[in-house]
Amino acid sequence: MSHTPQPLAEAEVVDQETLEKYDRESRTRKVETTFLKWPVTIVAVALSVYHVWTALLGTPPTLVHRSIHVAAILVLAFSIYRPYQKEKRDTIPWFDYILIAASASVAIYLATNYETIATRGGRFEMIDVVMGGVLLFVVLEGARRLTGWILPALAVLFIVYDYYGRSMPGLFRHRGYDFDTILNFMLTTTEGVYSTAVGVSSTYIFLFILFGAFLQKSGMGQFFNDIALALAGQTRGGPAKVAVIASGFLGSINGSAIANVVTTGAFTIPLMKKIGYKPNFAGGVEASASVGGQILPPIMGAAAFIMAETLGIPYRTIALVAIVPALLYYIGIIMQVHLRATRLGLKGISRENLPLVMDVLKERGHLLIPLAYLLYMLFFSGFTILFAAVTTIFVTVIVAMIRKTTRMGLGDIIDALRDGAVTAVSVAVACACVGIIVGVATQTGFGVKLANAIVTIGGGFLLPTLIMTALACIILGMGLPSIPAYIITATMAAPALTQLGVEPLAAHMFVFYFGLFANITPPVALAAFAAAGLSGGDPMRTGFAAMKLALAGYVVPFVFVYNPVLLMQDVQVLEAIQVIVTATVGVLLLAVAAEGFLMVAVPWVLRIALVVGSVLFLTPDSLLDLIGIGVLVLSLGAIALMAKKRNELSWRNI
Repeated sequence: MSHTPQPLAEAEVVDQETLEKYDRESRTRKVETTFLKWPVTIVAVALSVYHVWTALLGTPPTLVHRSIHVAAILVLAFSIYRPYQKEKRDTIPWFDYILIAASASVAIYLATNYETIATRGGRFEMIDVVMGGVLLFVVLEGARRLTGWILPALAVLFIVYDYYGRSMPGLFRHRGYDFDTILNFMLTTTEGVYSTAVGVSSTYIFLFILFGAFLQKSGMGQFFNDIALALAGQTRGGPAKVAVIASGFLGSINGSAIANVVTTGAFTIPLMKKIGYKPNFAGGVEASASVGGQILPPIMGAAAFIMAETLGIPYRTIALVAIVPALLYYIGIIMQVHLRATRLGLKGISRENLPLVMDVLKERGHLLIPLAYLLYMLFFSGFTILFAAVTTIFVTVIVAMIRKTTRMGLGDIIDALRDGAVTAVSVAVACACVGIIVGVATQTGFGVKLANAIVTIGGGFLLPTLIMTALACIILGMGLPSIPAYIITATMAAPALTQLGVEPLAAHMFVFYFGLFANITPPVALAAFAAAGLSGGDPMRTGFAAMKLALAGYVVPFVFVYNPVLLMQDVQVLEAIQVIVTATVGVLLLAVAAEGFLMVAVPWVLRIALVVGSVLFLTPDSLLDLIGIGVLVLSLGAIALMAKKRNELSWRNI
């Protein structure tokens, strides 16, 4: 007989204004009440079908394909997203129609004049300049609506730098380019707006977002929540562990930390508060877990595909090297969550209020088949990533037919096609805007110059260069989605590390981590601020709580730079086991030091000792590991004596 759980807690209801304050992707208009209801659906569905079709049968010329992708995305952006937060949600201003027409005109121009442009040999006409200006304007305005002022303002600064190069001081001086040349470069080459970022967006990213839309429509989100509840809900502090597990899985697929916080957090944060977690901590758990989803294979929020394209290495290599650091990150969060629950005496959710694992698997377990199929196609089949993504979408539709609760009808399929294209808007627009920045960096050599400057300031030593690079990545990543943040930091900061002998993959993983964690690093911690909006906590305190929970994420990147074995490259089995075990112990010690509790409150002296022991375990040296064991034994021995005096020495209290 099926086990029917009692209601757990109502999802947190957040008013639209609060939601839009922290999540710009929620600043949409009610398209269904406007003239554009059906045109938007038609464009979105057609765009999804176009990408599936071209993935199977091949794309038109690269420039034409990318321009179609960007134009359709911008048409959707100006149709769906309001120019300002206070703009009415049920009307469309006249100038948005002009922007929609302007966006489409660029793709039409490039598609109809491609051969002429390709045979000019770099020469351009005034119409190229005009269309280049139109392209830049609509991309910058689209990015402003979707990501805020930071990214388009940065792009404008780079254009100014491109123009005034001869007036720049010292190291950053370059020949300078007139606006005609800049605009033509941005329009007619694949190094400007239509750069690698848009190339990856128009292939891998779009298709995997579309795959995620089909998974969501089939009920995968509910499955992740239910299976996490069934597995961890009854444990000490169960709802927080549920939040970590569910947000990690969903974050890997949807690729947006803030969107993950808003969707998953509406369910998990009330549960955490209900059993006794404070609002700031509950928000911090959701924010740190949601951000971490983008470092979790297999999909990693689609950033892995850009990294693979940038480095010219197989995607499977990126996914494999990311596994151990991602697991260490989540072990650190779960350990702190567990220790906080023990410290506060919090219980889990009673068994009668939880679903049973077998019931969940019986009802929706078949939805794991598409994920298993995807893993097989990506790692073992030898087929291309595009073919793997497209066929996985078809497999998802077929597998969902097994159960009535997950079955998708024609309307559901159309909704998924529409939702996939609409969800892709924010990432694609950001990638197009990042193309401006990357284009200027390519045209002027700015990335190399900045790398040289970082190395010079660091005195040629690795550690200070790593610290400055991490700070630069956090600053560059503030207020940006993870994918554009990675592209910018990979262009500007990663070369500084490779100059000092860091492996390119380790360098790119390093900048990706710190660009990503800008979302939970005050003062601009947007994912944490969104979580605070749901929990009712203080935004800054929630940010610091998330930062503390994610402490392993700030340490592990330094570890794999000094110890590439942690990335599991060219490593023997025994060596891999040793590294994983010592790194796990190091992360656990770090969690105890951060929380300051293990059976009893841990005094500052012992917390410092635990931090030292953690660093020793995380350092790639067997002798230091032995010293770390000594520190571990002494520290835990002292804690055990304190616990014994207070009658708290018990496995149940750990």
